[in-house]
Amino acid sequence: MEAMVSTVKGWQENPVKFARSHGISLSPEADQGDSENNGIHILIVEGFLIYNYKPLIDIYDKCFYISLPYEECKRRRSTRKYTVPDPDGLFDGHVWPMYLRHRKEMENNCDRIVYLDGMKSKEDTYNQVYESVHNSLLNNL
Repeated sequence: MEAMVSTVKGWQENPVKFARSHGISLSPEADQGDSENNGIHILIVEGFLIYNYKPLIDIYDKCFYISLPYEECKRRRSTRKYTVPDPDGLFDGHVWPMYLRHRKEMENNCDRIVYLDGMKSKEDTYNQVYESVHNSLLNNL
C-alpha cells in the first residue's frame, strides 16, 4: 500500500512525465508538455481495499464503490472461470465474511464514498460516475 501511495503521488506531481516514464501512450492533446497544469488528467485507482488505508484515502479527489447484494455477488463469482477453481464453501466461509469485514472498516475510514448500485447496467454506472467527475471539473475551473 505504501508503494501505491508513492505511485499515486508521483502521478499527481506530473501526470505526463509519469505516463511517459511508465510507457503509457498519451493522446496528442495530453502529450503537449510536462507541466502539471497542462490539461486535465484523470487517474483511476481500482481495488477492493483502496478505502482501507488512510494515506491513500487522503489523496483521492473522488471515491466510488460498487456494491452488490450477497445473492448476486455469489452468482457472479460462481460464473467465473479460475485456473484453480474455488473449493466448495470458499465464498460463504471466507470471501463474503472478509468482504463484510473490510467493508465495515472502509465505511469507518472514509465518509466521502459514493455508493454505486452494482445491479444497474454498466452504462448507467458509467454515466453516474461521468456526471459526478464532470461536475467536479466544471466547479473547479
